[in-house]
Amino acid sequence: MQAYQIVQRARDVHRISTQEIIQALCSNFIECHGDRIMADDKAIIGGVGLMDNQPITIIGIQKGKTLKENLKRNFGSAGPAGYRKAQRLMKQAEKFRRPILTLINTAGASCTPKSEENGIGEAIASSLLLMSELTVPTIAIILGEGGSGGAIALAVADRVWMLENSIYAILSPEGFASILWKDAKLAFKAADIMKLTARELLELSVIDEVIEEKDTLLADLTNKIKSTFRELTAIPVEERMEQKYQKFRKF
Repeated sequence: MQAYQIVQRARDVHRISTQEIIQALCSNFIECHGDRIMADDKAIIGGVGLMDNQPITIIGIQKGKTLKENLKRNFGSAGPAGYRKAQRLMKQAEKFRRPILTLINTAGASCTPKSEENGIGEAIASSLLLMSELTVPTIAIILGEGGSGGAIALAVADRVWMLENSIYAILSPEGFASILWKDAKLAFKAADIMKLTARELLELSVIDEVIEEKDTLLADLTNKIKSTFRELTAIPVEERMEQKYQKFRKF
């Protein structure tokens, strides 16, 4: 399959979503709202649920499946309030020793003038710093698009996975083609050289695992999340922190 075909699949509005994974993985999920500074960014869903009676914090970017839903969720592009909400929940999870699962599907963070004025760059940088310092077990999964700082802000985790038809890159193929060749229509050509697919990024050791998209994806994924959190919890904190440091330090 050509890279741009995977790009198109990654953007499919019917892909598995944060909400669906929360419903399958957790009971009694309580969504938390707001960053306690300015607003509640609906592009990011975050809260606490029970995973086999164990409390877990889940933070995920949610796109809509209809135009109305996408307008509500800003097409999955979170602003400063979204990342600060994520940070608030991460700090809470660290305090109460809860594992953290992040779910990523975004073309990138909001780049509107308002977003810039309210500090999107600082919010992303703070999220990167905070995730790098977390001592609780963390898993990040790229479900569809993993675009630029908006994605990596939630992906500094002990384990980073991608669904096989997802992408992870510094910008979109259209943006890449516009910069390099001044023609967004050459996005298909850009996708072939960007190394943005899950298989390519696994070969480069940017991610830890590719998740096959079978008919039983939701059940398989929830079981894998549970078993991996058990494995991570069994690793001494200092050792797990060193593993995470070495993984990201080599980039």
